[in-house]
Amino acid sequence: MKSVTIARNYAEALFAAGAQFGDVLDAVAGAIQADERIAVVLESPRVSKAAKSEILERALKGEAPREFVRFLQAVVRRGRQGLLAEIAQEYQVLLDVKLNRVHAGVTLADEADARMQKQVVERLTEALGREVRAYFRSDPKILGGVVVRVGDRIFDGSVRRRLTALQRRMLTGE
Repeated sequence: MKSVTIARNYAEALFAAGAQFGDVLDAVAGAIQADERIAVVLESPRVSKAAKSEILERALKGEAPREFVRFLQAVVRRGRQGLLAEIAQEYQVLLDVKLNRVHAGVTLADEADARMQKQVVERLTEALGREVRAYFRSDPKILGGVVVRVGDRIFDGSVRRRLTALQRRMLTGE
């Protein structure tokens, strides 16, 4: 839990800088996760913090704003480079709040084409009163309808749930 709090503090500091650094932060965190060599160098106690800062500056020169590079160097100076993925995640949470945006997991019985995805996103946006970023998947077990998960809330409009409810009512005589 402590690392999440620390990551949130760094994300808030970067967010307060006013510029939109989400994409470049995600790219750096992704590169560190994707290439073990980068992670090893950044985590190694044998590589000085000054050398790590210089490596970051050279690698990101012309690719990232100077303010962002200075932020990364501050993270390295404080030995928090292992938290970059968590910082990126917390930054995205802050950005979602600012942009009044939610993420929704949408499960359909069949793969959704682009038209269907657009319709679902429009209806969810209207229903929730917020911009919706939807992530679609298919699960034939729901038989039909849709199951939507937004945060810890689940909206189950699946045929399977309706059939289960109907079966329960028939068995209990309601």
